[in-house]
Amino acid sequence: MTYTSSTVRVPETAAVPRHVAVIMDGNGRWATARRLPRVAGHTKGVDAVRAIVEACARRGVEYLTLFAFSSENWRRPNEEVSFLMRLFVTALEREVGKMHANGIRMRVVGDLSMFEPRIQELVKRAEAKTAKNRGLTLTIAANYGGRWDILQAITKLNAERAATGQLDEPIEEAAFARHLAMAYAPEPDLFIRTGGEQRISNFLLWQLAYAELYFTDLFWPDFDAAALDAAIASYQTRERRFGRTSAQVEENVVPRDAADSLSY
Repeated sequence: MTYTSSTVRVPETAAVPRHVAVIMDGNGRWATARRLPRVAGHTKGVDAVRAIVEACARRGVEYLTLFAFSSENWRRPNEEVSFLMRLFVTALEREVGKMHANGIRMRVVGDLSMFEPRIQELVKRAEAKTAKNRGLTLTIAANYGGRWDILQAITKLNAERAATGQLDEPIEEAAFARHLAMAYAPEPDLFIRTGGEQRISNFLLWQLAYAELYFTDLFWPDFDAAALDAAIASYQTRERRFGRTSAQVEENVVPRDAADSLSY
């Protein structure tokens, strides 16, 4: 898979989004509304993940990216963070075998150096076990931040350019994008955030440039296959112009590439 930028060329679109990215918000509030400890909402949220992974696979979504733990989530109470780490371990131990049996490929993106060695090892095993699967690609963003992603890509690109004596050359978008954490996936077509908030919270800042945004008041544990269908139905009403006019979209006019070597 070669990353293609929507600001360089018009991507192909279809009725079913090829790539869905989700901020799974509202676990704690779901639990609080039921007079349960916040951690009960996170446990219930894992069930919702399982259901949405299955629903996306059945509907022909090729890539599903879930924001599980942001680089800012370390600011939460220590007890909650510790529980989330244990839940991550449990999910990796119990779910990877099922995903592999169903042909799902699993990837984890983010600064994994912050996690304990056991989690890092489980992630490596999960990715290796499912690497050759050709079904849905499930990406878990853990200790991930959009700004971190951009900075680490710049760092890698500059090291590459320094090694080849090209530091003074203009930066090409394609060369930069190769180093993004999700360079293996197309840009998201549909971004979903549950829980009622309407912001992207440092998630996939580069990649969401032309995604269709969908916000719902449903808390994540209540987000099911029917809710996914509602999000996809909303997506299907959007006119995806990518800088073109409505008339060009209707005539299926695909202009020449904006630039094959875009510089900044």
